[in-house]
Amino acid sequence: MPVEAVIFDMDGVLAMTAAAHWEAWREMARQRGVEIKYETFLFCFGRINPDCVPILFGDGISAEESASIADRKEAAFRDIIRRDVPLADGAVAILQRLRTAGIKVAVGSAAPPANVDLVLDAGKIRHLFDAVVHGDEVANGKPAPDIFLLAAARMGIEAGNCAVIEDAPTGIRAAIAGGMLPIGVATTHTAKQMWDAGAKEVYPTLAAVPVERFISRQDG
Repeated sequence: MPVEAVIFDMDGVLAMTAAAHWEAWREMARQRGVEIKYETFLFCFGRINPDCVPILFGDGISAEESASIADRKEAAFRDIIRRDVPLADGAVAILQRLRTAGIKVAVGSAAPPANVDLVLDAGKIRHLFDAVVHGDEVANGKPAPDIFLLAAARMGIEAGNCAVIEDAPTGIRAAIAGGMLPIGVATTHTAKQMWDAGAKEVYPTLAAVPVERFISRQDG
């Protein structure tokens, strides 16, 4: 099927935010007197916070406390990146080229709305998107396909005509579950992890993704 739209994950794809997220989660861990492993943090990458908190800190945390941890963590994260949003190299260029070619683009992120708004607005890229979906808008986070399916619906594009660019295995699995073309960038996880998750194509960075492959698919 031709690619009529490309859905971009935000963290690790459009913005190189892993270090800031790691620092913010570590601060939450310090406040609780516990340590978290980087590998566990990476496993959470791409997931919504209600799923991340028990993974990082264990079961038995109430919904209210979980929400408080998540809110404080995200506030800390935003403070870290606010002055200099770490947009990925090539992000603006690929978005502009896709739009020029008539291919719609969307953000499909598990992040809370304040994070998405900060990256899009402070990064000055909101105007380049046809649709934006954040984690608070769906009942089920990745690897469920809800975020990507909502993004496709908002663009008015059939799921089978959408490609998804993701940096996390959980996002690749979500794209597959939604019947979309899963494309990986090996920025926060290894290329092997992305292939193993089911990615059909894997590139080292967003800048390495050849825009021509979408345009040629559309023409063909």
